[in-house]
Amino acid sequence: MLTGKQKRYLRSLAHNIEPTFQIGKAGINENMVEQLKDILEKRELIKVHILQNNFEDKKELAANLSELTESELVQVIGSMIVLYKASSENKQIHLPS
Repeated sequence: MLTGKQKRYLRSLAHNIEPTFQIGKAGINENMVEQLKDILEKRELIKVHILQNNFEDKKELAANLSELTESELVQVIGSMIVLYKASSENKQIHLPS
């Protein structure tokens, strides 16, 4: 579980990141979850954009995505979801304690 300080730090890092993925009207599928896990392992911090044609609740969608990818939900802001997962082999982000 991330502390408030760690989430603030990750949000500041995520500010300049371009969204890696988009979720459209089809929602979340297994293939997407696998790809997101791979990307999280490489990058640790990613943004996912929810397209306007997806009418699911954004917070629910973010929580599901976080659970399925076994990552931490850093932030849901507008149509953006920010996810973080510490990499097991490619650690780049060092969180403040």
